[in-house]
Amino acid sequence: MMKNFWQSGSRILTRKQTSILSAATIIMLMVAASRVLGLMRNRVLAHFFSVETLAVYFAAFRLPEVIFEVLVFGALSSAFIPTFTRLLSKKQTDEAWYVAAISLNFAFLFFFGLSLLVFIFAAQIYQLIAPGFDAPQIELVVKLTRVLVFTQAFFVLSYFLTGVLESLQRFLVPAIAPLFYNLGIILGAVFLAGKIGIYAPVVGAVIGAFFHFAVQLPVAYHFGFRPKFKLDLKHPGVREIGRLALPRMVELSFLQIGKSAELFLASLVSAAAYTYYTFAGSLQLLPVSLFGVSIAKASLPTLSTHSAKQDLELFKQTFVASFNEVAFLVVPFSVFLAVLRVPVVRLTLGASRFSWESTVQTGLTLSAFCLSIFAQALIYLLNRAFYALHDTKTPVKIAIGAIFAHISLGATLILGFGLPVWSLALAFSLASMAQFGLLLFKLTRRLPDFAFRQISLPFLKVALASGGSGVVMFFLLKLFDRSVWAKQLSWLGHFNLSLPMLMERFVLDTRYIGNLLLLTALVALVGLGVFLLLGHWLKIKEMAAFGKLLLRFRQPKKIMAELPENQETVILPED
Repeated sequence: MMKNFWQSGSRILTRKQTSILSAATIIMLMVAASRVLGLMRNRVLAHFFSVETLAVYFAAFRLPEVIFEVLVFGALSSAFIPTFTRLLSKKQTDEAWYVAAISLNFAFLFFFGLSLLVFIFAAQIYQLIAPGFDAPQIELVVKLTRVLVFTQAFFVLSYFLTGVLESLQRFLVPAIAPLFYNLGIILGAVFLAGKIGIYAPVVGAVIGAFFHFAVQLPVAYHFGFRPKFKLDLKHPGVREIGRLALPRMVELSFLQIGKSAELFLASLVSAAAYTYYTFAGSLQLLPVSLFGVSIAKASLPTLSTHSAKQDLELFKQTFVASFNEVAFLVVPFSVFLAVLRVPVVRLTLGASRFSWESTVQTGLTLSAFCLSIFAQALIYLLNRAFYALHDTKTPVKIAIGAIFAHISLGATLILGFGLPVWSLALAFSLASMAQFGLLLFKLTRRLPDFAFRQISLPFLKVALASGGSGVVMFFLLKLFDRSVWAKQLSWLGHFNLSLPMLMERFVLDTRYIGNLLLLTALVALVGLGVFLLLGHWLKIKEMAAFGKLLLRFRQPKKIMAELPENQETVILPED
């Protein structure tokens, strides 16, 4: 019996997701779970630590993330997965595993060198990029940073295993791994905050990163990954990864400069401003990660396969279907976050140390981010389409231009006009939308007989349906929120009068968490209903596909179902 149990569990973990829909479903479910844990993590952090202390904590991730982003993200999605997939498609399995092992060795070698620099020069770097921090804050951020470097060692190992498994179209285990990272931070904060203070979530991050790696290793080993303790620059596969990864690494280096500039500018506003910016960024990343990243990651192996076979027609069909699906999901979600920004912030971050002023500033920053959620999500797909075509230079050039636009506009708004930290999010949104437009223009010129109406008309329909639902949600929120009526009708107090009896009966006092949760859920459900009605009236095709997806949630085994191993990858139908 136990043997059958373990065999069934093994089949689930190693099962192949051969369609973009099944792969995206797995990733979405796990990303949703990870993001829920991420919201719990932020709530726990806001409960145990002040916004000023959290600003130091978030800043401590800045330098370790530079190492991870440049090394791992620079080589993984843009170079490693397309190269590894190409070798597998040509039945060169041994070569593919050899390239994977050697590439990991090079990545770890570079990691060691960059980590050493961070250990030595962390204090000098933070004095430069966080001028708003005082001396004790700089000292603390340096100590936290030196501990957090260890998390990146595990991530370098772990994300290469993620690349291997995703290339093999096994998405479940890589999607589960991030859960352990957030759990580590949450448990560390809950059980150790009283003993070691802000070091608690840092220690939890190291433990979580270890399990992020450990959970993927057995599955990757099962499929054939073996470490090889050697360096081989002469192998053509390794050289190809280096050639493709270099432009992307340059892009991400500039991106990290941009993120460091965000810390620089936010610290000049106030010590707490970087916390508001980080929390708002985390909330707006929910739809970006849940839908944009999930569908883009699920599409990359399919796009790479079509590109390797030089079948640009199927490539175009896959891209168009994925584009419309991302837009269908992220646009209404961004409207929801923009309208319900204050209730969402209060529900996810409300704690004794997170004041009303902190809620308002985080909400304003979130609304500025919401302008570009659709662009951010679709940039992931556009970039991966270029990577599948073995072109990393075009997205790099455009991204670098967007980064400079973001920094320049943010500096102008904050230093020139003295605006709060929400203006930094506004600068980011405007730059992201410009980046999206240029990427789309460049990609569609490379696809045969591309008709913009294939994506513009569905996008317009989704935008109209989302806008209509947003208007209804806005007025409904104002109608039932007692605090709004109290402000509007404050003049009644001069006449010793209160709210009209009908209002007293139906409006909700949102100072209480239960009422706030009820109001948010009511407004969201009505907004969803309006969106679906308008979507049906506008005949949005993606509603049918995702209606089927929701029905499949009632039968989890079908989501995990394995198609025959020799079957061609299935493309999501446009209808």
